[in-house]
Amino acid sequence: MNYRHLGRTGIRVSELSFGSWVTFKNQVDVKDAVEIMAAAYDAGVNFFDNAEVYASGKSEEVMGEALKKLKWRRSSYLATTKFYWGLHDGVNERNTLNRKRLIEGINGSLERLQLEYVDVIYCHRPDKTTPIEETVWAMHNIIEWGKAMYWGTSEWDADEIVAAINIADKHHLHKPVTEQPEYNLFERKRFEKSYARLFKDYGYGSTTWSPLASGLLTGKYLNGIPEDSRAALKGYDWLHESVTDKEKLARVESLQSIAQELGCTLAQLSLAWVLKNPNVSTVITGASRVDQVHENMKAADVAPKLTLEVLEKIDKVFGVKKEEEED
Repeated sequence: MNYRHLGRTGIRVSELSFGSWVTFKNQVDVKDAVEIMAAAYDAGVNFFDNAEVYASGKSEEVMGEALKKLKWRRSSYLATTKFYWGLHDGVNERNTLNRKRLIEGINGSLERLQLEYVDVIYCHRPDKTTPIEETVWAMHNIIEWGKAMYWGTSEWDADEIVAAINIADKHHLHKPVTEQPEYNLFERKRFEKSYARLFKDYGYGSTTWSPLASGLLTGKYLNGIPEDSRAALKGYDWLHESVTDKEKLARVESLQSIAQELGCTLAQLSLAWVLKNPNVSTVITGASRVDQVHENMKAADVAPKLTLEVLEKIDKVFGVKKEEEED
């Protein structure tokens, strides 16, 4: 496993990490979580991602119980969580980054995770109604109290992130250090264009999610929606349109020949492609079985095989022209 600095911070994260979204509680119980996390940890993964909203708090509970059973040295791994949507419908409890919600959020997450602190806390989405200054101060205080080490953003616009950094600099507060954006072969413009100045000018880190486009880039949906797939889960009907999109499926099918030439799976190729971007601090992977963890980890061996020639072939499959990349 290779390790990369989280932006300009001093901590290093495994280039491939593990996230609990969708799987924990919905597909994975504590026993399975212990086995899956152990497999990732043994492969060198040190970054484990979660959020209070995942499975309405149950994902954190499963991970907390798993960590308790695994008994890892706390300094040997990084745990994260995220706040915005909340777990209740109260006016100050949902879809907000106000001070009250953030402080109550971290207290609840630490209780569910059974941890004294998490390593990174994220503002899971931007809040257009709460002043960014209030959010920055709250995140700073949480870090000062020792309940988190760093904080970041998720799916914020570049301008919003710069505003938060400037406010933190002005008041000598802990500034956000990393973004958690969606980034994959289908979703790349925002990461590569809009965030470019964040990486260059501010040394912002990135912990990217959905590298396999919710499983689409594994090829599992080429012949319909399997019963054991994410798109078949209750509450995930919103995935159907994407995983049955004929144009997207055609691109995935075309990508198969490149994977075969490299002697890897579609999933490994797609993960390796994300890894090739130097602005990626870590690629968050997901798994509901140990064998999936093992397969995902092999992407690190595929990344060096992605030469400029191979990357150009991939761009051609996805309709990306050279001039568009340089625009």
